[in-house]
Amino acid sequence: MTETTAYPLTWELKSLYPHPDHADFEACLKQMKASLEDLVKRVEQLSSATDPQTDATVWGDFLTDYQAAIAELAGLFAFLECYCAEDAHNKHYQVLMARLAGIRPLRENIETQLQLTLREIPDEVVQQFADKDARIGEIQFFLEDCKRNAKLRLPKEQEILASQLAVDGLHAWGRLYDRLSGNLKIQVMEKGELVERSPGQIQFDSPQRSVRENNFYAANKAWGTIADSCADALNHLAGTRLTLYSHLPVTDHLDAPLIYNRMQRGTLDTMWSVITKRKQKLVRFLERKAEMLGLSQLCWYDLNAPLPLSGGESAELKYDRACELVVNSFEQFSPDLSAFAERALRERWIEVENRAGKRQGGFCTTFPVQKESRIFMTYTNSADSMSTLAHELGHAYHSHVLKDAPFVLSDYPMNLAETASTFAEAVLGEQRLKAAKTREEELQILDGMLGDAVAFMMNIHARFLFEDRLHKERLEGELTPERFSELMLGAQKEAYANALDDAGWNPLFWVSKLHFYISELPFYNFPYTFGYLLSLGVYALADSYSDQTEFANQYRELLLATGCQVSEDAVANTFGYQLGEADFWNKSIDIIDRRVDRFLELTESS
Repeated sequence: MTETTAYPLTWELKSLYPHPDHADFEACLKQMKASLEDLVKRVEQLSSATDPQTDATVWGDFLTDYQAAIAELAGLFAFLECYCAEDAHNKHYQVLMARLAGIRPLRENIETQLQLTLREIPDEVVQQFADKDARIGEIQFFLEDCKRNAKLRLPKEQEILASQLAVDGLHAWGRLYDRLSGNLKIQVMEKGELVERSPGQIQFDSPQRSVRENNFYAANKAWGTIADSCADALNHLAGTRLTLYSHLPVTDHLDAPLIYNRMQRGTLDTMWSVITKRKQKLVRFLERKAEMLGLSQLCWYDLNAPLPLSGGESAELKYDRACELVVNSFEQFSPDLSAFAERALRERWIEVENRAGKRQGGFCTTFPVQKESRIFMTYTNSADSMSTLAHELGHAYHSHVLKDAPFVLSDYPMNLAETASTFAEAVLGEQRLKAAKTREEELQILDGMLGDAVAFMMNIHARFLFEDRLHKERLEGELTPERFSELMLGAQKEAYANALDDAGWNPLFWVSKLHFYISELPFYNFPYTFGYLLSLGVYALADSYSDQTEFANQYRELLLATGCQVSEDAVANTFGYQLGEADFWNKSIDIIDRRVDRFLELTESS
C-alpha cells in the first residue's frame, strides 16, 4: 500500500519533455542533433572571424545560439537521467541514454573548437569583442574560462576523435557501472524472511548491531559479485584519463580536476594539510561513541548507528515531519530559501519514495529552459535522509538563484556547488540544535552533525587518497581487484587515523561508491569537503550581521559569483575569505571542535 502523505513522495516529469516512449521525444533528439550539427559548422568559421569591428555580431549570434542549444541538451540529459534513476532496470531508457550520449561529441566538438580558437586570440581582442557587442560582454568570464580550459585540449583533430571514442570508451565504462549497480540485488533477512533489496534501500543505522552487521556483510557479498567488472571499469576510466593527460601540458592527474573546479592547487593542499592535523578531536568523538555503544572501537557499519538514548526524537522520522522541519529551519535563515523549498516540495520536484528498482544514491538535476530542478533520493524515515533532503534542496536553490543568468554563467564548479548544498544542511542542523529541548535531543543532533564531519573529513579524505594512489599506480599498468581493496584499506586507515576496529574496515568500498565511476568529472569527491568546510565558515559569519536579511542577501551574492568568478575570487569578493591560507580552514574546523567538546561534555560519566 502506498503511504499517504501531505507532501508528495514522487516527482512530476511530464511537464518537462515528452515521455521517452513517445514519438515526440524522438523528434526532440533529432532536433537537438540538427541544432548541434549546425553549430559545428558555424564554430569552424570563428577562427577566421577575428576582427572586432566586423565580426563581433558573428560571435554574438553564435554564442547566443550556442547557449540555447546546450541548455536544451542539458535538459534532455537531466530528463533521461531522471527516468533511468527511478526505473534502473528499464532497458529502453538505457538505450535512449546511450543514444543521447552519442550526440555528446557534437557538443564537445563545438567546445573544443571554441576553446582552441579563443586560445589563439589575444586577450585584448577578446576585450574588444566584449566592448563591441553587449551579448559578448555579458559573458566575458565564460570566454576567459574557455581559454583556461583550452589547456586540457589536444590538437583539434585529435580532440574531436577522442570525444567520439569516449562514447564507447570513457563514458561507456561509466554507463556500465550504472547498469551493474542498478541491477544489483542484496539479500537481507527481515522479520525472519529473506528478501531482496536495492543498494539504496540498505541502511546501517539500525539500533541493533546484528542488523547493521548483517546488512554490511550481505551488501559486501553482493558488491563482491561485480567486483571484477567494476575493476575493469575503474582501470579503464583512470587509464583513459592518464593517456590523455600524457599528451597535455599538465603536471599530473590533479591538474584537470583543479581546472574544472576553478581552484588553485595550493588551496587544495592547504585544505587537506589542515584537516590531517586537526582530526584528533573527531577521533575522540568516535571513541566516545564506541563507549556509549558498549564497544572497544567502532566498525564501519557502526558509524551511523543511533546513540542508545531515551527521550530524544523518535528514531523514525516520517517524511511529512522532515519536510516541515526543513522548511521551518530554512525560514529562520531566509524566507526566500524557505519559500523555494516549499514550492519544490509541493510542486512535485522531488522523488523520495522507498521502493525497489530505483538507482542508489541521490542527486539534484536542473532543467535550464524550464528554470526548474528535480531531486532524486530514497527517503528512509531517518534524520540522515532529512539531511540529504536539505542537501539536495540547497543544490536546487543554487540553480534557482542563477536561473536568470546567461546559461554559461549558471554553470558553477562542483566545489562551489557543494557549498550551497552543505550550507543548507548547516542551516537545518543549527536550527534543530537551537530548538533542542532535552540533553538526549541535543546529543542526537550533535551525533548527526559530527557524523557529517567524519564523512567529509575522513570518509572523503579516504576516497581522495585512494584515487590519488590509484592514478599513480595505474601509470604502471592495470590493477587487480585485490590491489584496489588494498589501496582502499590503506586509505581508510590513514584517513580515519586508525580509529576503527582492525576487523571493521570496508576494503570493497571502491566497488560500492558510485562517485568513482562518474565519467564526466575526475576526482568527484574532494569538492564535497571543500564545500562543507566553506559552508561552515560562511554560516558562522551570520552572528556578525545585525540584520539577517543582509546576511541572506550576501549569501545570494556568493551563489551568483560562483557562475562568473574562480573559486578563490568568488569567496574573497563576497565574504573576504582567503582560501589559500590555513587560517580560514582552521576557523571552520574550530566549529567542529566546539561541537565535539559539547558532545563530550554531555556524555561525561557521572
